[in-house]
Amino acid sequence: MMADRTGAPARAWQRMLSGRRLDLLDPSPLDIEISDIAHGLARVARWNGQTKGNHAFSVAQHSLLVEAIFGQLNAEAGADWHMAALLHDAPEYVIGDMISPFKAVVGGGYKDIEARLQEAVHLRFSLPARCSANLKAAIKRADQIAAYFEATILAGFSVAEATEYFGRPRNFNPAELDLSPLATMTVERAFLKRHKELESRINAARRPT
Repeated sequence: MMADRTGAPARAWQRMLSGRRLDLLDPSPLDIEISDIAHGLARVARWNGQTKGNHAFSVAQHSLLVEAIFGQLNAEAGADWHMAALLHDAPEYVIGDMISPFKAVVGGGYKDIEARLQEAVHLRFSLPARCSANLKAAIKRADQIAAYFEATILAGFSVAEATEYFGRPRNFNPAELDLSPLATMTVERAFLKRHKELESRINAARRPT
């Protein structure tokens, strides 16, 4: 990592508002707080901010959208799977939302850091470090559906363009989806509320009877 200023020691950590100091190269689950995740994701814009509306469409709002779509597609999924869907983009509270074309240019280094952060987030909230293949595929499908509607409703994509890059959702009713970009504090509170609900359900399911 490059030094922050000439002569300063190299720094590979970020200080969070919670007071945690998160090492980006070797993240510890103990340094991850949901308040930091919600705060950060609510302030990271999807689509590099190139969306309609008075507010940016944030990664926090996208995460809530993906979890809602995931629930529609996987009615029998437990709260732990829903939690994994809600947190699928959690590393972006640290590294930002890099659009797919730029990820392709940057290459593997970005993916390695993202994967380590994702594993630390999962362990922090008592999820398996890595999703099973079935869960990963289910979250990916919900993510692609969300991207299609975000692209066509908010980001100026034509139906043909969005279909080419994300696939056109079939047998899916978007009527219950709200893609109106929310104010930062509104979506931060909504993210925290949903996380708390899922955490309570997970803890109740794991409690001995």
